[in-house]
Amino acid sequence: MDAKTLRQLSRQLVRQLGMLDNHCGSMALTPVQAHTLIELEHRAATVNEMAHRLNVDKSNASRTLAILLNQGLVQSVPNPLDKRSQIFELTTPGRDKLTALHQQLNTQVDNWLDQMDTDEIDRLGASLKRYTKSMQATSRQEGYEIRQLNPLDNAAVAAVIRRVSAEYGLTADKGYGVADPTLDTMSEVYQHDGSRYWVIEHNNRILGGGGVAPLAGEDKICELQKMYFLPELRGRGLARKLAVTALRFAREQGYQGCYLETTANLTEAIALYQSLGFVKISHPMGNTGHDACEVRMLKTF
Repeated sequence: MDAKTLRQLSRQLVRQLGMLDNHCGSMALTPVQAHTLIELEHRAATVNEMAHRLNVDKSNASRTLAILLNQGLVQSVPNPLDKRSQIFELTTPGRDKLTALHQQLNTQVDNWLDQMDTDEIDRLGASLKRYTKSMQATSRQEGYEIRQLNPLDNAAVAAVIRRVSAEYGLTADKGYGVADPTLDTMSEVYQHDGSRYWVIEHNNRILGGGGVAPLAGEDKICELQKMYFLPELRGRGLARKLAVTALRFAREQGYQGCYLETTANLTEAIALYQSLGFVKISHPMGNTGHDACEVRMLKTF
């Protein structure tokens, strides 16, 4: 699916959900007012906090809260942490109205889901969660660039790999990737057909990288290699974005699957690979030379 198609589907969804109407369901509430009540159901908020939660500007949040306050659906109390601001919370009429709204909209969505089988609903839920996470991650990635490795990056990439390896106790004497003799000349290694390595750069600093190359001893299978990221890079979704870049490249090269080896103490990495569709396998594949990596995973295309 391309961006144009997804945008078209999103527009249809917004219209079907009634998000362009002045009323949410049959209630005398605009969509932004309904969303505001829902947020206050979970936790009271200041104007600034509400603007952040709804991803709207402060004036929009302030105006919406003022309308709901006049309608008696919310009330304000002094903020104990900042006497200059107010905290907004639901009133009893506000909770009653929100309960009725939930019942009405849940019935509507249940009727839609009745058109779908259980496995379709599961896939829809997983896809919507992934799509939402992707949108949230994009805002945290501004100023970070993923680009191909070049010879000038060799020393910086090697330093990242050694630093992260030391952080997790992946020492050279145990046969981990840090022991590779090509560690300081990686740009030469990834010049070959079917191979590529990418780095993540921010403010002219290399903060991480990862790549793919043919898996020795296997046909049409590549290996995801040397995925290392400094602590300051983590939590931005960039490791996933780089891995997706690598997997797309692998498909374009005609590979039928991607293999990787890692170790059990890299729990965040394993969770990332599983979210990308990698599954654990019991036996090693090919000839990686990393006999200390006891976790083997494979994704087929």
